[in-house]
Amino acid sequence: MGHAKRCRPSNSPKPSGRSLTMRLPPNVGQADFTAALKAFAQVVGEQWLYTSDEDLYLYRDSYSILWGEADERTASAAVAPDNADQVVELVKIANRYRIPIYPISTGKNLGYGGAAPALAGSVVFDLKRMNRIVEIDERHGYVVVEPGVSYFDLYHHIQEKGLKLWIDVPSPGWGSVLGNALDGGVGVTLSPYRNHFEAQCGVEVVLPNGRMMRSGMGAMPGAKTWQQFKPGFGPRIDGLFKQSNYGIVTKMGFWLMPAPDNFATGTVNVPKYRDLIPLVDIIGRLEQSKIVQGVWNLSSPTTGTPPFAAHEAGAAPKPVDPAIAAILSDPGGVDMNKLDVAAQSRGLAFWACDFNFYGPSKLIQAQWDCVCDALKVIPGATFTLGEIRSLPLSPEVQAKTRDLGPFGIPTLKTFDLGPMFSYDGEDVVGHIFFSPVIPRTGEAAIEAMNLFAAIGRKYKLPGPPLQFPSTIFERAFLFAVGLPVTRSASVNAKLRGIIRELVAVSAERGWGEYRTAPAFYDLIMGTYSYNDHALREFLETIKDAVDPNGIMSPGRYAIRSRYRKQPKS
Repeated sequence: MGHAKRCRPSNSPKPSGRSLTMRLPPNVGQADFTAALKAFAQVVGEQWLYTSDEDLYLYRDSYSILWGEADERTASAAVAPDNADQVVELVKIANRYRIPIYPISTGKNLGYGGAAPALAGSVVFDLKRMNRIVEIDERHGYVVVEPGVSYFDLYHHIQEKGLKLWIDVPSPGWGSVLGNALDGGVGVTLSPYRNHFEAQCGVEVVLPNGRMMRSGMGAMPGAKTWQQFKPGFGPRIDGLFKQSNYGIVTKMGFWLMPAPDNFATGTVNVPKYRDLIPLVDIIGRLEQSKIVQGVWNLSSPTTGTPPFAAHEAGAAPKPVDPAIAAILSDPGGVDMNKLDVAAQSRGLAFWACDFNFYGPSKLIQAQWDCVCDALKVIPGATFTLGEIRSLPLSPEVQAKTRDLGPFGIPTLKTFDLGPMFSYDGEDVVGHIFFSPVIPRTGEAAIEAMNLFAAIGRKYKLPGPPLQFPSTIFERAFLFAVGLPVTRSASVNAKLRGIIRELVAVSAERGWGEYRTAPAFYDLIMGTYSYNDHALREFLETIKDAVDPNGIMSPGRYAIRSRYRKQPKS
């Protein structure tokens, strides 16, 4: 696999906003910074050290909600190593000169911070050149990758080798397999593969002191089961490197799923608004029993949102009945009782639930029969199983399929969002996610939908009148609410206030965010305050022990060493 070349796409905007020239890292003098950059270049070569405004523009967060403001997180420089040994040497140099560093994999974490550091002035360690697929084992179903391997890279490698393996992909597919897992990314196929860190097995990491370590069975020289047995001997430490700053992961193993023979989508419709409560409870038991293993999608024919199967077949959304449209557009909010009555009088299902099934056709039919048997207790429920299709999909079928994610195929279709829009009189340039986890109950889903819809109306946020929860996680719902981002400091300040309000009302109900952008690390960590912030203090105690100089991604997920909390004397 070739090295990634640093270049600006032809349609990328030119650098703008305040100058980024020679921003020094915090508490680092010009002489030390210059010496450190020279030492970095000696390790990787001059061409892989970036200090110009043009280069550093690529390490800004394109979706930053602090764009152009004094608090925007921007890099002082960037360096691109080719291998783990170079990472070791670079980390030692950073320690020598007390340079804060911030490793990224491919920097595609849009909506959650992009390629920008958590601490302004850090030197970004860009690991895209480390793009080797180290090992892939079809017999045991695993792969070992470096940080620069994207989902596209891994998918094409599997296809070229003719391996009977599948990957679970996020949306979009250009991100790093390793980096996505470390930040808590998810996909849309089978459990447990779609929770990407849960599919992880074994890491190689360069610690903040420059020492390389392997976890689990990999700690044994010549280990034969590094990617086959997660626990290893003693405490399992892999999780310490997820959403943290305790080291730079240079290799990671993942379990891959066997390529399934067939695929089908079954749709269950239920007529009433509050049918969501028994629907969620029954599906929960089916999932916990492993009868339902693929992700299921919730939609509403009443509000004009068709189920996944209709989308996939290319069906256009059906026009919404004028009376229902009037209820949905009421500026005072959606009266669910009125909507429920209107839907039933028109014979519309309020909820549609799509189940994706994978495997032998006999298994798919048996799983579907079990779903029908379990959900038929809901009065008025209807059931439709789509065609059981052989896999892999032909190129012709792929070209006609709206969403290839459920088939383990990475795409960039998530960016097919249509024309750009404006908010508060300013052009929207991107989004930032508010991502709370709530209980997997119909009651909690209804409460959250109504609460977030009310805040959306209050601030005239773009989006549908109801946003449905994601069912990615097995035992909890996730809301991934995308708020607009502009280039206006005043509008972005307003949006930051809206996020703070969303976080506060969620925390009051015991709902916490599972992932966020750097601008909100401290806000979110502050909500995890049990026993006077015991969790944060524990994490900082580990930080002090493994990173006494405080150089490794200071402030990432609100974890700081005591050294970095106070200016150097």
